[in-house]
Amino acid sequence: MALVPHLKGKLKIPVVGAPLFIVSGPELVISQCKAGVVGSFPALNARPQEVLDEWLIQIKEELDKHNQENPDSPAAPFAVNQICHASNDRLMQDMESCVKHEVPIIITSLRPPLEIVEAAHSYGGVVFHDVINVRHAKKAAEQGVDGLILVCAGAGGHAGTHSPFALVREVKEWFDGTILLSGSISDGHSIASSLALGADLAYIGTRFIATKEANADQRYKDMLIESSASDIVYSSLFTGVNGNYLKPSIEKAGLDPDNLPGADKSKMNFGSGGNTKSKAWKDIWGSGQGIGSIKSDPTVQDLVNELIEQYEQAYGEMQEKKTG
Repeated sequence: MALVPHLKGKLKIPVVGAPLFIVSGPELVISQCKAGVVGSFPALNARPQEVLDEWLIQIKEELDKHNQENPDSPAAPFAVNQICHASNDRLMQDMESCVKHEVPIIITSLRPPLEIVEAAHSYGGVVFHDVINVRHAKKAAEQGVDGLILVCAGAGGHAGTHSPFALVREVKEWFDGTILLSGSISDGHSIASSLALGADLAYIGTRFIATKEANADQRYKDMLIESSASDIVYSSLFTGVNGNYLKPSIEKAGLDPDNLPGADKSKMNFGSGGNTKSKAWKDIWGSGQGIGSIKSDPTVQDLVNELIEQYEQAYGEMQEKKTG
């Protein structure tokens, strides 16, 4: 496994909680890290910009306190997501805050992030960049990223269309850094499958929305519990970039989920609803296809305990089949 040193021996289970626009805040991140998985949040969730420093101080203080009180069960490190796009006029200011507080992991999206990589490496941080195909992956690798997040078919939010069986194997032919896999991963069995396929870490977003600590409308959580893979719609309408969304939320916004027009990628804006009056993430709710296994909205700790139990069961079953 090509796991970065920051994570070796720090995780209870090989999972990174994906940054969730609006939904991820200090409470969710701290709970994830204490439970033994990487917690993360988009820098843009902290509004106004000055709040980012407050969040970083809070997260670091809470995790330091936990580590002092639990030396035999330290918290996992946390991550901050940076949207590397022209529409994000806070990018470098937010990165200055991350450098000041020495955020262990930076997760970057969209543009290959050379200046972000250099900034993170200046204090010993690492950078994971999300990609949907090999071309994007190679561009990011050329910028010196430490890991690639392969956002495959079925992932929540902005997702690709490649099967993980194709993308993971192609990337592993030439990339020797950390590989994270995203796409319909919501239980311990799919985590085990990700590692069996060759990934180093499973990247889970949607499943953490339906937890007590997530900053999500209860109707959103209930919709995840009540829905299945057939309730997911793939569209570029809401931000200009193709993504997966809950069909019932689109219908509640007065739109026909079966007849959505496309959108102009050059005009994408992550704070608006693209070509609609409804706002992505606030009114139109993102979701991956792996929601069929979501039956409740537990605490993060209870969820991680369940994931660990399922993960160990999955590996036990694979071992039995191998020897039987």
